[in-house]
Amino acid sequence: MGAIVLALALLLAQPARAIELLRDADVEYGLAQLASPILRAAGLSPAQVKVLVVNDGNLNAFVVSNDVIFINHGLINRATSAEMLQAVLAHEAAHIANGHITRRMTNLGNARTLAGLGLALAAVAAAAGGGDAAAGLAIGSQSAVQRAFLKHTRAEESSADQSGVRFMRAAGADPRGFLEVMELFRGQDVLSEARQDPYARSHPLSRDRLRAMEAFVAAYGTGVAPNPTAAYWFARVKGKISAHTRAPKWTLKRTGESGYKDVAFLREAVAESRQSRTKQALRAIDNAIATRPGDPFFHAAKGDILMDARQFQSAVAAYGQAVKLSPRDALLLAGYGRALLATGNVTAARTTLEQARVIDFRDGTMLRDLSVAYAKSGQNGMAALVTAERYALSGRMEDAGIHAKRASGLLATGSGPWQRAQDVLIASERAEKRKKRR
Repeated sequence: MGAIVLALALLLAQPARAIELLRDADVEYGLAQLASPILRAAGLSPAQVKVLVVNDGNLNAFVVSNDVIFINHGLINRATSAEMLQAVLAHEAAHIANGHITRRMTNLGNARTLAGLGLALAAVAAAAGGGDAAAGLAIGSQSAVQRAFLKHTRAEESSADQSGVRFMRAAGADPRGFLEVMELFRGQDVLSEARQDPYARSHPLSRDRLRAMEAFVAAYGTGVAPNPTAAYWFARVKGKISAHTRAPKWTLKRTGESGYKDVAFLREAVAESRQSRTKQALRAIDNAIATRPGDPFFHAAKGDILMDARQFQSAVAAYGQAVKLSPRDALLLAGYGRALLATGNVTAARTTLEQARVIDFRDGTMLRDLSVAYAKSGQNGMAALVTAERYALSGRMEDAGIHAKRASGLLATGSGPWQRAQDVLIASERAEKRKKRR
């Protein structure tokens, strides 16, 4: 899994602890396959709403903007079916579709704070990270303001439950997945808040809510045929996530439990690579590729293994094949650009990383690599600009302002890049003013 972290910072309070979001092309594609029919049923665009994984073993899922659903890897690992995971996604999608998040952010104000950077409707500054030392700001669980922002009212929960069941049924997914999710949290309401899972704190589960959900499920019907595509992608997402978040020895004892050969090989490859057993990892991922030769993400997984082993030229070939199979995937392009940069092919690396940025600018590791490529190309103004954007997206607005000011002095006045630098500079100045008012 690429060592990429998306950092969140609610602007009204200081974060209490960092939460890392794991970004991986394979996992995000699989989650998109599970979420797309749900989102369409909710009247939302699958192209506009991403599902991202939080590097946290607690059971939680939440939304803080209208374009991203966040789900902890702990909840993915505890889910036992595609329908269970889709139920969580349907509930969070309902909070977006029913206007709960828009109303909250309108109430918070600051709706244009970072609009110039294209960030998520003002409450969130997104995307930081880099290399093995992934870090960043995040939603602090100890902040009363932030907990209040995340906690839904009973009316909102009832609305999201009923809408979520309807979305599931319209998408052809069995709504009984909702009842399976609620079983995970049964009894949480009798615990003290400190002992509750974060999901139970933000989505309180009462007996009345459980009875209402049972009625919703019964009303919309349960005669839904199993979906083999959803089952496969659930197994693959959970298989890869668990291989990255559980001990390698645990994974190697359970590689075949998903019931899919290629997923078993993928899990084996991840576990072996995490133990620096490159030969065994490559053999396993080659077996996965042989099972599905047209799968771009297996080729990218091979690239990850080769990069970790510092076999950069071979990594270029693996990532290159991945990009050939899926040329518009930003994370694949970013991996390819990183490998090209490691081999010293700066021009090709810069071009590839620029393509990745156009598709998804909120990838901190890609921005770091792109700034290096610009610097090595002698384009110091662009290097300073991209560095400023990377700092801004991680919430480090003071540092962002320093680099944006430098970029402004090096770039042609009035040009597109110069305008981007001005956006960062303005956002930095506003952040400084807010800081002084506190």
